[in-house]
Amino acid sequence: MNVSNAPSVGAMFRLDGKVAFLNGAGRGIGAASALALAEAGAHIAIRARTATELEATAATARTFGVETLELPASDETDDDLTAVRRTVEHFGRLDVLVNVVGGSMPGPFLQTRDKDWMAGFQHNVVSAVRLVRAAAPHLLETNGNVVNVSSAIGHLVGRGYSLYGTMKAALDHATELLAADLAPRIRVNAVAPGAINTDALSVIMRNDEMRSMIERLTPMRRLGEPSDIAAAVLYLASPAAGYVTGTVLRVDGGTVVPNFDLGLADL
Repeated sequence: MNVSNAPSVGAMFRLDGKVAFLNGAGRGIGAASALALAEAGAHIAIRARTATELEATAATARTFGVETLELPASDETDDDLTAVRRTVEHFGRLDVLVNVVGGSMPGPFLQTRDKDWMAGFQHNVVSAVRLVRAAAPHLLETNGNVVNVSSAIGHLVGRGYSLYGTMKAALDHATELLAADLAPRIRVNAVAPGAINTDALSVIMRNDEMRSMIERLTPMRRLGEPSDIAAAVLYLASPAAGYVTGTVLRVDGGTVVPNFDLGLADL
């Protein structure tokens, strides 16, 4: 290709006229990702449990001149499918699916029960795969893409994370396998955040000693911010990553081992 005819690199990060559905976009990484996509020109459908958080995210997104659709979430499985259907009915298309859901409190392995593992798998893996399956027919029409938000603990090892780490490792591999199944028309990638300054780390953020320890043990010498992850989500969702699929992008400040010990050893 003639370099002079190559598209502007900056333009490759634009999503003008595209439609993105973000599951788990009320606050933190989800809200930051929704705003990043909106700033890049995408109309956004956002889903979360708290209506006031959805409204706040949507109000900020609209300042970028895009349209928004707020979708309060419930515990019903059918609600996942309905949210995708409502998005397509409202906007007429779907180009990007972003899954920012999941989570599990760390704890000693010997205190976990079968129902904890089943619930963790449902919350962290099945919910994401279900939405990909629901969105895929619409993404096929637009040559769209999926971005799953995973966690660094999916590839790191640390005490107290047997359940959560296993779930995120499963999500990472599901991302890779789905990328193979849906290529070449749908790209599927994931972002694996490290320690990010969100409500999930609020206890640590209030403890100066623990926060300093995490910062000291992180090669970049700071905690990540939601905007760090949002930038990675935007990259993977945009044409700038048009030749990227089946990738789990680590955004963790260079972390190679879990950078804090919660004292959750069984033995």
